Amino acid sequence: MIVHPYLNFDGRCEQAVRFYERALGATVEMLVRHRESPEPAPPGALPPDSGDKIMHAALRIGDTVVMATDGYCRGGTAFGGFNLSLAVADGAEAGRVFAALADGGQVDMPLARTFFSPCFGMVTDRFGVHWMVNVQS
Repeated sequence: MIVHPYLNFDGRCEQAVRFYERALGATVEMLVRHRESPEPAPPGALPPDSGDKIMHAALRIGDTVVMATDGYCRGGTAFGGFNLSLAVADGAEAGRVFAALADGGQVDMPLARTFFSPCFGMVTDRFGVHWMVNVQS
């Protein structure tokens, strides 16, 4: 069994995909727009101008696939109750990805040594996704 995080950016998925490509080196494995769907959305489910919005995307970040969508394109994204945790090789990589995720976002806990890691920090990115960056000891 595999669990894939599936993030709903509610209209901002394209921006998020491009951001994660730059910030984390993510690669797009699949990207399907609503206009490319073999079946139309039910009447009234999507705004009329949502054809170019992302119905489904799969991003590879390291060894993990994170899925994403624009969902119903209503602009009400709220991520809460979870963090995505990045395990990185060393302090230099931690600093790089942490700074990239913090660009336009908010540092919740600066990178620092902890009892469980030589370098750990928490950040909320510009889309409201909560991240933990951790160098495994």
